[in-house]
Amino acid sequence: MKNTLLFGLALLLGLTAFAQRPQNYQARPKIVLTGKVIDEETQQPLEYATITLKNPRFPDRLQGGITGADGSFSFEIFPGRYTITTEYISFESNIKEGVVLRETTDLGTIALGISVAALDEVELVAERTEVEIRLDKRVYNVGRDITVRGGSVSDVMDNIPSVSVDVEGNIALRGNDNVRILINGKPSGLVGLSGPDALRQLPAESIEKVEVITSPSARYEASGTAGILNIILKREELAGFNGSFVFNGGFPTTYGGNANLNWRTEKLNIFSTASYNDSKSLGGGVFKSEYFNGDAPSTFTNEDRDYDRQRERFFINLGAEYYIDDKTSFTVSGFLRRSNNESNNTTIIEDRSATDVVLNSFGRYQDETEEDNSSQFTANFTKKFNDKGHELIIEYQAEESSEDESDLARNTNTFDQKSATDESQKRQLLQLDYVYPIDENTQFELGYRGDFSQQDTDYRVFDLNNGVETVNTNLTNYLGFTQNVNAAYTQFGKKVNKFSYLMGLRIENTKIVIDQRTANIYREKKYTDWFPTVNLSYEFNEKENITLGYSRRIRRPRSWSLNPFQSLTSLTFFRQGNPDLDPSYSNSFDFGYLKRWDKFTFNGSIYYAKATQVITRITETTGTIVRVSEDPLVEVPALRFTSINLAENNRTGTEFTLTYSPKRAVRISGNFNIFNSETIGTYEDQVLDAEIISWFARVNANFPLPFDLTTQLRAFYRGPSATAQTETQGIFSLSGAINKNLFKKKGTLSFRASDIFNSRRRKSSTLTDDFTNYTEFQWRQPTYIFTFTYRINERKNERNRRRNGGYDGGDGGGEFDF
Repeated sequence: MKNTLLFGLALLLGLTAFAQRPQNYQARPKIVLTGKVIDEETQQPLEYATITLKNPRFPDRLQGGITGADGSFSFEIFPGRYTITTEYISFESNIKEGVVLRETTDLGTIALGISVAALDEVELVAERTEVEIRLDKRVYNVGRDITVRGGSVSDVMDNIPSVSVDVEGNIALRGNDNVRILINGKPSGLVGLSGPDALRQLPAESIEKVEVITSPSARYEASGTAGILNIILKREELAGFNGSFVFNGGFPTTYGGNANLNWRTEKLNIFSTASYNDSKSLGGGVFKSEYFNGDAPSTFTNEDRDYDRQRERFFINLGAEYYIDDKTSFTVSGFLRRSNNESNNTTIIEDRSATDVVLNSFGRYQDETEEDNSSQFTANFTKKFNDKGHELIIEYQAEESSEDESDLARNTNTFDQKSATDESQKRQLLQLDYVYPIDENTQFELGYRGDFSQQDTDYRVFDLNNGVETVNTNLTNYLGFTQNVNAAYTQFGKKVNKFSYLMGLRIENTKIVIDQRTANIYREKKYTDWFPTVNLSYEFNEKENITLGYSRRIRRPRSWSLNPFQSLTSLTFFRQGNPDLDPSYSNSFDFGYLKRWDKFTFNGSIYYAKATQVITRITETTGTIVRVSEDPLVEVPALRFTSINLAENNRTGTEFTLTYSPKRAVRISGNFNIFNSETIGTYEDQVLDAEIISWFARVNANFPLPFDLTTQLRAFYRGPSATAQTETQGIFSLSGAINKNLFKKKGTLSFRASDIFNSRRRKSSTLTDDFTNYTEFQWRQPTYIFTFTYRINERKNERNRRRNGGYDGGDGGGEFDF
């Protein structure tokens, strides 16, 4: 709004002065005032800066003008004594009082310094990085984070405060891996059927921002005991045709590109994102086990695994928004994702004696291919009844996803195996949100969401022995899984002076069907739950506030954790679901504090969560003996990974983020999170109580280098952690990137190196009454990637936006944000 007023004022200055000047002005000839306005820090010219002249005797009669593309200005004025004000959005104003102008004058160069208070609001189109603190969430705009260019969503997540990503790509919020991941506020096939792997297939350049919601309001679904991570995809709103192209390549062999394009007229906005990537990643691990055999000597096995993966990915998102009138719009959009993956895994298994002598050695070689497909269609109708937030939003979404995987495992001293997995999911979602502002500081909201999904998994395993293919009936199975959730919510928010509150209540009715057709197991579960939410805020001033949030959440079991059939990992390890697994519930409290100084920003919180019927993963022996070698004869117990419900988990922690911005080009940010997790429970007369203090810290530093280069360093350390059975060592990693603007800032060349010291490895030890196991695992070795970005018309449209008062769009959706 400020820049709109300034520009409009500048355009009218000449007419205003002419129409209102007194008669004695007409008898005096005009003079010319010239000069130039630049950025004090970068020495770059500032286009559309406003120069205003006010005569103390006639304060309502203004004169002035604006700067051109080179920052210079030249306009005629009447002689006199003036207060001269030079202004530019997000910069400190330059004010000169009592300036006497009697003849043509050159004011010289006027340097404006960036306003530190507004530093987080400075925006370069497609390169914005800022944090917005709202009543029920924090919004991280992904922009000039050059350490993720050429990367994926997983890389973006790994650089967001409060969020951590382990070596396998699993995402956790404040150390809790039960986080709900949404795309544009909805469940999506982009998240994938098999967990975090799909997030590696979505390019970082397609993301506009990530919302971290640790105390979700009733508007959001109740899934995710840790909270919600909402990924917002890019969708430009600038007038005309604009966009950007990204090309990248690096080592291990990777290359690809990305295009974000937008075309907008007065009635229609068409937006699209398309990307292609072909990459190679190398990883591996070591698995050492000791099996206790009572009075007999222990049995030892070592497994050394190497992974060689090749991934080819294509993604396109296309949409159009039609503005029926200035308050009504209809939007249709859809995406298509295709992924072809190949993986060659080598496992060398050694049987060893107690003195570490190799008794036997053999290999297992797996060649795996996988094809992942997802498509989604979304239709949205938005009606804004006025400009005060009164609106109705209706949205329908249909999605289809599939993962087809085939695997051939060749063993050097036993029979070979091959398997095929066909997994598909269909989901439909209908959502309605109605927001009614009772007055300027009071808001009422209600809504409905229906989420209906059907997932089928056909898993087939064949034993290959002397050229004969035999169906393995112990592993082959077919699972049907249906989950339907109908939800309704209402919430009421109000601001009273400096105090704001948002209270809501959500009800969710869930029906789950487990149809294990091979084992003829059919389970149907229904439950209805109430989820209250409370969010409070008190604003001491515009730079300091406190918040308090409460929410009740649910963790529903996923299909694979309910499937009672085994899924083979290796000859001695397998995964098996538990059809009797129940959902887990949590009650969470979050107290936050925000304080901004001239150069520092502090954002911290204290949180507590109590979960019941906690879903916990354990490793146990099955009583089955696996013969891994015939000559010599070697037999070891088979180990099973499964999930169970334990009594409760209590999690208490604190986190804070401190940002230091001495100038616009320098920014140092540190995030620290420490928590205590206590698990209480018993399984089959075995006490699985565990308590651990764990923490992680992240430091980001952005600073300039000579030759107009900028660089960014990112360090991350995750402290030791433990579950009821497993202790995991700390992990440190360091990544960095360097950036250079080209072609008058229309182009950018970046180079990034991830995990520079090759230290991102998970090392853990598991101890039970039957065995002990040490694991060292690395999903991906260090990567080095060059990225080139070229922007079309975005700078020009950025200037138009300054003149026209900002984006026409916004988050919308009736967010309560006084």
